Amino acid sequence: MSVMTEQTLVAPIADQPEIASGFSRYQSALIALLAFIQFTIILDFMIMSPLGAIIMPALNITAAQFGIAVSAYAFSAGFSGILAAGFADRFDRKKLLLFFYVGFTLGTTLCALAPTFHVLLVGRIVTGLFGGVMGSVVLAIITDLFALNLRGRVMGFVQTAFAASQVLGIPAGLYLSNHWNWHVSFGALVGLSIAGMAAVLLVMKPVNGHLLLKQDTNAFHHLIATVGQPRYTMAFAVTTLLATGGYMLMPFGSAYTVSNLGIDITHLPTIYLVSGLFTIFIGPLVGRASDAFGKFPTFAFGSFVSIVMVLIYTHLDYLGHVALTTAIVVNVLMFLGIFSRMIPSQALISAIPEASQRGSFSAVSASLQQLSGGLGSVLAAAIIAQNADGTLRHFDRLGYIVVATSLLSLLLMYLVQKPIAKRAGKRVV
Repeated sequence: MSVMTEQTLVAPIADQPEIASGFSRYQSALIALLAFIQFTIILDFMIMSPLGAIIMPALNITAAQFGIAVSAYAFSAGFSGILAAGFADRFDRKKLLLFFYVGFTLGTTLCALAPTFHVLLVGRIVTGLFGGVMGSVVLAIITDLFALNLRGRVMGFVQTAFAASQVLGIPAGLYLSNHWNWHVSFGALVGLSIAGMAAVLLVMKPVNGHLLLKQDTNAFHHLIATVGQPRYTMAFAVTTLLATGGYMLMPFGSAYTVSNLGIDITHLPTIYLVSGLFTIFIGPLVGRASDAFGKFPTFAFGSFVSIVMVLIYTHLDYLGHVALTTAIVVNVLMFLGIFSRMIPSQALISAIPEASQRGSFSAVSASLQQLSGGLGSVLAAAIIAQNADGTLRHFDRLGYIVVATSLLSLLLMYLVQKPIAKRAGKRVV
């Protein structure tokens, strides 16, 4: 592959069959870089949940207020995704990624300096405005540069960032917070983000092949053309349902584990560490399985595991206080189900948009994901009640809602994959 300059336009690598059989050295380096970028994005959101048990008493806020802080990121990310969708295919994706990375880092810096709840809330809004779009840019880059038969593997490796945030990020964040304060955790994330921006500048080549394709000159028309595509509607619905269920459990996971299950707060890093170590291996395996056995069958398997484990997890407090080992095993199996849905669903849905609409499609999908996730967090906060001793009530009701969204998303995903499988000449892809 020839070296690209800032001015050179090249066809998307995913559309070049001669390299579709494997990864080049540059592609391998790019996968690692995209995984690191995802690590910083995911950690910024994921760390809010385990820090909830520390932030709430430190800022003297209620569970409902903490839920608002979590959902503020999601709502602002959803808003910015819609705004960015019209422009997402009109710029080099590398430059677009850097622009949003800078804003994301500034928002995280504000969180690191926040002395009050209201300043933290503003910091989460700013971080969401920029960070929420970054994930869609990363997805568009993957779709541009990798053929469909490789995307499961790519998604599997990139999504190990989720596991890495648990193995390295969350335990380290909890350690820093327990030994100093929660501000230090966000400060460390700022340092990682600066390193990520430097790596993008030095390693990533321009991703501008989509600029060769016919584009709408009007950003609003480009957005409407994407949103108005009937065959995109069901994919957007699946994205919405998956996010709604996921965001309902995460914000209150640490509080539930500590207060309801009786796990000492000092053992929270151990749960995230062990769960993350397992998911580091699970991610690539799920990616390979989705490419080898089909993305929809893998998604169906993940849905079944998720439904069973969510029901067990949300009813675990019925047993009273549980052993640390029990909490770890349940978390590991639940993440197995989550990854087995997340990776194949992203790879499968990436095959839907036209090449000229990949950026806008990803931005709209990310926007819907964040908005529905924010709605899920707000709904969860409205359902959850806190007893005088700090334990949470009605956590099991969240489990029933997550199961319902999982079943519906499984049905819709079956309908989504049918035309893709037909184009590929297979029953499933």
